[in-house]
Amino acid sequence: MTSTFLADRRSGSGTDLPPPERIRARGRVRRRVLNWLTAVAFQVPALVLFIGLVLLPMLFALYAAFFRWGGFGMPSDYVGVDNFTDLFDNPVFLGDLWRCLLLVVLSLALQLPFALAMAVALNQRLRGRAVYRMLFFAPYVLSEAITGVLFSMIFAPDDGLADHLLGLVGLDGIGGEWFAEPSTVMATVFIVMTWKYFGFHMMLYLAGLQSIPAELREAALIDGANPWQVFRNVTLPLLAPTIRISVFLSVIGSIQLFDLVWVITQGGPDHHSETMAVTMFQYGFKRYQVGYASAISVVMFGICLVFALAYQRFVLRRDLEGATTTMRGDGK
Repeated sequence: MTSTFLADRRSGSGTDLPPPERIRARGRVRRRVLNWLTAVAFQVPALVLFIGLVLLPMLFALYAAFFRWGGFGMPSDYVGVDNFTDLFDNPVFLGDLWRCLLLVVLSLALQLPFALAMAVALNQRLRGRAVYRMLFFAPYVLSEAITGVLFSMIFAPDDGLADHLLGLVGLDGIGGEWFAEPSTVMATVFIVMTWKYFGFHMMLYLAGLQSIPAELREAALIDGANPWQVFRNVTLPLLAPTIRISVFLSVIGSIQLFDLVWVITQGGPDHHSETMAVTMFQYGFKRYQVGYASAISVVMFGICLVFALAYQRFVLRRDLEGATTTMRGDGK
């Protein structure tokens, strides 16, 4: 009987087990299914939140933009594209577009170069540079509401800290109604913006600077380059990917600026500091013209989307292609 059993096993009949290759294949299939189920289990909660809190509200805002709707019940008064045509006939919204462009230009021309200069300075071997980094980054940690209240007191007319300091140096005639004068309100808002956000961009640049090998700068100095030539020909090109990301975040943030302006001025005086987001809030939650406010949100989204796609296509393309190539090259 024993010899018959062994013969059956050699011939692959009776109680013969699957070949080792088949066992390994089944094990790989089980692992793949288990990995797929694990990935789905982790992604489903985030996907549900994204659909419920981001995607569906965006689609509903697009739907409501074609109705004259006060926010109660379901939209029923269909007006087509009238909300959009009225929007571009509204001088307040056209002013919002101009002020948005102004903030973008000022951020790119002043805020980001200032942040880059501070990052280069704090990348040097300075005593207490960690403290300086913390102090310059601290404003970004504060909420926009706290920042707005703080600078409302600093720029308060007559008894504010800004007017007091100007009076000490004999420049009291420069101060005054910082947030109350149409001629000064946007400049003052931009000062607050710079104080609040430059630390974030400074830390981005610091991270980029610290990723540049010191040997490259040292080799350039040995070859006879002065510090400015080293910065222009070595540091700046290698920092370019970080600068491009910083520019993208700065532009998108300027387009969507809301809470800082709302806390400080609520868009005043006489709409001279309003942004698109502030106008949207005014119409949606103050005047209950939710359909019109939805049209503003759609235009804001469209501007951000067009800029993001164009920026990715023409500016970030080389960086993204490099990252994709690296990922493909690392794949086994």
